[in-house]
Amino acid sequence: MSDNLPAIPGVNSGRSASSDNGFLALAGRTAKLAASALFLKEGMHLLRSHMQANANAALRLSEMNHQAEVEPQFISMIEDVSTHLTGVAEASGDMVNAADSVDTDARGFNNAHDREYRPGYEASNGSGVRQAKPGYYRRTGRRR
Repeated sequence: MSDNLPAIPGVNSGRSASSDNGFLALAGRTAKLAASALFLKEGMHLLRSHMQANANAALRLSEMNHQAEVEPQFISMIEDVSTHLTGVAEASGDMVNAADSVDTDARGFNNAHDREYRPGYEASNGSGVRQAKPGYYRRTGRRR
């Protein structure tokens, strides 16, 4: 993980991920996933614009070389570079879409998790009495 990500209490505090699957730890991990997706998205936007600018510069260079009557094989190589840089720009756009999807899904999961388990978490912390595991109080449809 990047050092640029925000610190989230209870996440990566020396314990293994599987040892703490509590309400706050899971919420923290999904928040960190969403933040990571946003950082990836920002980086991919920068990469895409940088690669597209380089592709355009390579096209201009190939045009200038053509006007200067440079050997066609070298002009072709420059045009190939431009094509590949455009491909990288397009692929980084696909990564932006994927990162956006991960961000959206992580936030959706976090919201659903919060709606489902926050009442039990607050009841557990507010009562001072040990509560049943999450899901125990969920309605199964058998009660009337």
